Amino acid sequence: MKKKSSIIKLCIIGVVLIIGIVLSFCSFDIGFTTYKSFAKSISLGLDLKGGVYAVYEAADENTENLDERMEGTRTMLLNLLSSKGYTEATIVKEGTTRLRVEVPDVDNPKEIFEIIGKPASIYFRLDSNNETVLTGDHIIKAEPGYSASDGYVVQLSLNSEGADKFHEATSDNVGQAMSIYVQVEGEEEQKIQTATINEGIAGGRAVINGMESYEAAKKLSDQIMSGTFEVRLALLDSSTVSATLGEQALFYGLLAGIIGLALVIIFLCVFYRLLGAIASSSLLIYSVLMLFFLSVIPGVQLTLPGIAGIILSLGMAVDANVIIYERMKFEYRNGKSIMASTYAGFRRATMAIIDSNVTTIIAGVMLLIFGTGSIRGFAITLLLGIVLSLFTSMIVTRGLVKYFVNINSTNAKLYGFRRGKGFEDVEADQTDVSVQREMDKEQAAKEEKKRAKHNKDKQTGGLVSENI
Repeated sequence: MKKKSSIIKLCIIGVVLIIGIVLSFCSFDIGFTTYKSFAKSISLGLDLKGGVYAVYEAADENTENLDERMEGTRTMLLNLLSSKGYTEATIVKEGTTRLRVEVPDVDNPKEIFEIIGKPASIYFRLDSNNETVLTGDHIIKAEPGYSASDGYVVQLSLNSEGADKFHEATSDNVGQAMSIYVQVEGEEEQKIQTATINEGIAGGRAVINGMESYEAAKKLSDQIMSGTFEVRLALLDSSTVSATLGEQALFYGLLAGIIGLALVIIFLCVFYRLLGAIASSSLLIYSVLMLFFLSVIPGVQLTLPGIAGIILSLGMAVDANVIIYERMKFEYRNGKSIMASTYAGFRRATMAIIDSNVTTIIAGVMLLIFGTGSIRGFAITLLLGIVLSLFTSMIVTRGLVKYFVNINSTNAKLYGFRRGKGFEDVEADQTDVSVQREMDKEQAAKEEKKRAKHNKDKQTGGLVSENI
């Protein structure tokens, strides 16, 4: 009965694995939609997809609440880029005074630098007395638009304080001119637009008309938004990464991973035979799960260091299987049966595997917390890979070995097992009774623990009811 059940379970696992591999690498049409494979759905980072990056540093002399204001500036800059269609842009803080902006897959890098290249201070002033009415702190949003009566315009949204100030100033100065000034760090203040106040403007919404084209309205709105940051920023470094370089990096990174996986599979099958084939199946399951989670977890971008993290965690998954298999061979060499050896191998190798992975998890968490940019990408894929490697080695491999042993528990050569000196004549099933007793003891201990917990819960529930 066990043999038949194990064969059915192995067939189901094989079918699921094949389906997973197809879904991971093949895209196809389904009715009116197109299915994108896991691999093609993964968001690629700057080094793999090409794009632009820029590093900014706080230029404010005021350092009060700088960390909070930098976080607010990061959010504003990210919203600005998202509103312009660059939804895959990432902005991370480097320390407390720097922001690193990365925008992958950019067709026109110049456009990005025009948007974020020179963050500035913005001022709305009355021409009659040079009084400042609004600053960037009062502006929530500036965006280009079009109306039938005014043509191309810039639409402004103000916060409550800005709305009150703007209403008072425009009501008292109807017919007067108001100019917009921008000042980039290290440069002189420049007037970028002048408009006539036609009426008192209430409600925190205003329109700047007279734009000659959509491009002119867009440029002005970008200049206004660049002055809304809570911290004045100075550009330290900026550059472009070509898509060609990214494609080459991705190709060679994947090639290295595929070659490495193939060599590992060959090694496992040669040295561990059927057990090696089982471990190879677990590694394929690991690969499918890795691609799936990379494609569905929001905010994850695959970078070249990220590929390195995947390959490293793949090596750790192999290491876990090797530890388990060597323990199995040791148990069989010293007289235990195949069934007893596989059981003891998993049970006694578990803590060693967990200990070795916990130390790596701690290092990965530290990199995730304190790292920036591609270092965080490495940490994310490493941590995800470790969790998946533990799952595949301790759960998947264990289940597969159990099913195969149920099918054949007498052919030691099939598993690459050999008896040690002095144990050559031990019968194959001589120690099955002892291992069964050990398994029964563990099961009895688990049942007793469950009963104790159930009784404790019942007692606790009674006390709570009486108190109520």
